Amino acid sequence: MNQAMTTTKNGHGTMREGFGERSMALSAETQTAALQAQAQAAVQARFVMSMQRPRSWEDVRVRILSECKRPGFAEVARYRKPIGKGIEGPSIRFAEACARYAGNLGVETATTFDDEIKRIIHVTAVDYETNASFSSDITIQKVVERKDPKGRKIVAQRTNSYGDPVYLVEATEDEMLNAVNALVSKATRTLILRLIPADIVEEAQEECVKTTRDKAAKDPAGERKRLCDAFAQLGVMPADLVRYVGHSLDAMQPAELVELRQVYGTIRDGETTWREILAAREGNEQAETSAKKPTLVDKLKAKKEAKKAPQEPPPPPAEAQQPATVEPPQPTVEHDTETGEVVPPENAGDAWEAP
Repeated sequence: MNQAMTTTKNGHGTMREGFGERSMALSAETQTAALQAQAQAAVQARFVMSMQRPRSWEDVRVRILSECKRPGFAEVARYRKPIGKGIEGPSIRFAEACARYAGNLGVETATTFDDEIKRIIHVTAVDYETNASFSSDITIQKVVERKDPKGRKIVAQRTNSYGDPVYLVEATEDEMLNAVNALVSKATRTLILRLIPADIVEEAQEECVKTTRDKAAKDPAGERKRLCDAFAQLGVMPADLVRYVGHSLDAMQPAELVELRQVYGTIRDGETTWREILAAREGNEQAETSAKKPTLVDKLKAKKEAKKAPQEPPPPPAEAQQPATVEPPQPTVEHDTETGEVVPPENAGDAWEAP
C-alpha cells in the first residue's frame, strides 16, 4: 500500500512528511560540517608536518642573508616614508620572504563583518611549531572621497579647507580590492615579523642597505635611469623626483638613490601615494624652516624677559663729574707751657686771632 508523501523545501534543507514518517535532509548543515572538518584537517596536518620537520633558526638566518645579497630583492626589502626625519623598515616583500624561509608559519584571513559602509577582516599569523599566534582586525571603509562625483552614488558631502566641496561616494570593486589587498598586506607584515627573531631581521635589513648602496655606488648613472623608468610606470615623472630631492638628478648621491628606491617600493606596495609622500616631505621642510626663524611670540618673550632683568645704572659722563674739594692745611697751634695761652706762629701778622 502506497503512502501519501508531502515534500517541503526551505532555506535549511528538505522536509518529507508522510503517514507516521517525518525526515529532513539538512543539506546546509551537512555542507557546513564538511567545511569545518576540512579546515580542521588542514590545521592538524600543518601541526603534524611542523613536528616532523622542525626549523633551524641558523639555517633560516643564512638563507635570509643570502637572499638579501641579491640586488633585485634588496631593492624591494625596505620601505621609507618621509614622516618627520623619515620612517624606514622591512617591507611586505621582506616579511613574505622571512615566512617562506622560516617555514611552519601560516597566515589566515576571515571576514567577520560586512555591510554597506565597512568590512572588517580578521588576520591571524600562527607558528605551528611553538603554537604562538598573533592576530589583528582591519576595517575597510566602502566609501571614498572624490571631488567629481559624476556617475557615482553620493553618500555624504563636506567642505575642505580650501572651501571646495568634497563628496563621499561608494567605492567601486577595483577600489575595494586595492584597499583590501593593501591593508591585509600591512597587517600580514606586522604579524609575521613578530614571529621572526628581531636580531635576524635587523641583520638582514643592514645587509639589504649595504647591497643597494654598493649597487648604486658602482653604477650611479644606470641606477638613476632605472629609478626614473620605475617611477614613470607609477605616473611620477623625473621633474617630480627633482622636486623631491631638491636638486638635479645628475647630482644625486648613492644614499639618495637608495632612499628613492625605498620610496618606490613603498608606493608600489600600496602603502602610500606619491602625493602623500611629497606633501609630507614639503611639510617637514617648512617645519624645519619655521623652527630656525624666531616667531613674533619668541621676540615678544625675549623683550619681556629683557625688561625684567636687573640693570645697573650707567656711570655718569666724564664732563658731569665734579672735582674733589681740597681743604687748605690748618696751621699748627702751640700753647705756652706756663700760662697755657696760645702762642702765635712766627709768620702770623697783626690780624691773627687765636682759634
